[in-house]
Amino acid sequence: MITFGILGCGRIGRVHAASLAQTDGARIGAVSDAFDSAAQALSQVTGAPARTTDEIIADPAIDAIIIGTPTDTHFDIIHAAARAGKAIFCEKPVDMSADRIRACIAVVEAAGVPFMTAFNRRFETNFAQVRQQIADGAIGPVEIVTIQSRDPAPPPIGYIQSSGGLFRDMMIHDLDMARFLLDEEPVQVFAVGSALVDPAIGAAGDVDTAAVTLTTASGRICQITNSRRATYGYDQRVEVHGARGMLRAENVLEHSVELATEAGFRRAPTLNFFLERYAGAYRAELAHFVAALTAGTVPSPSIHDGLRAQLLADAAAESLATGQPVQLA
Repeated sequence: MITFGILGCGRIGRVHAASLAQTDGARIGAVSDAFDSAAQALSQVTGAPARTTDEIIADPAIDAIIIGTPTDTHFDIIHAAARAGKAIFCEKPVDMSADRIRACIAVVEAAGVPFMTAFNRRFETNFAQVRQQIADGAIGPVEIVTIQSRDPAPPPIGYIQSSGGLFRDMMIHDLDMARFLLDEEPVQVFAVGSALVDPAIGAAGDVDTAAVTLTTASGRICQITNSRRATYGYDQRVEVHGARGMLRAENVLEHSVELATEAGFRRAPTLNFFLERYAGAYRAELAHFVAALTAGTVPSPSIHDGLRAQLLADAAAESLATGQPVQLA
């Protein structure tokens, strides 16, 4: 049985607590949050005591921690947890700075503790099936990947101001998905972006509408488009074209019933929120982490995957600022 400490009892902490409750071989040993009311609320739901972060990390009965705290706290928590020998499951991004992620890699590897970056979309049933069929050779060598990701509405402007920007906050999931599906590392990034949804986002120095082209050394291409607005719901689609065919994962709808009348064909709307769209993926990623810890295998995505996605996001931001493609080592 793997005993977890949950650090951060906000929305994502509650999601992970619910997932652990449905995961064999796992239990919640304690919860913690900077706001005592949030910690007490999750404590009542889970039955696990509310304690301080330092107490949880120091407790030898805690085997692993889930880091669902604000990004600017991750660095110190990762260092303390690694030195205490805890397995670490960390929400993205690991840190806003690639150099600080490298410092986290150093302490994690020196301690020899398991570390998983929470790119949950790899575990979504449809996307995972696309990746499996690529690996099985169903479409031959990959040539073009197309990823479309659009939110129903932008987050509050206060969140935008502290998010690190669209590329590091929203698109970082798609950048990881691009690596997951391309089967080859991108070596060039070119980005364009605009503030078309909310002028306040532009005033805050960010964009709400963006497109990025990634190119690999062999010439494989990935095109990613993001928007903070989709009037029809949460839009998450992937298409992979290969030498012998194409794979496509469409949106998940509220139901699969289609109505046909003299007015035409009508389908259900898409699921309208990421927590609904990826509920199964959140459960699957933690099940994978628990299984890896139980079997003594290496969980994936790793902290290195977190770094590589951050480097792509940094390159996209640089490309947008300069108007030029950015080459990656």
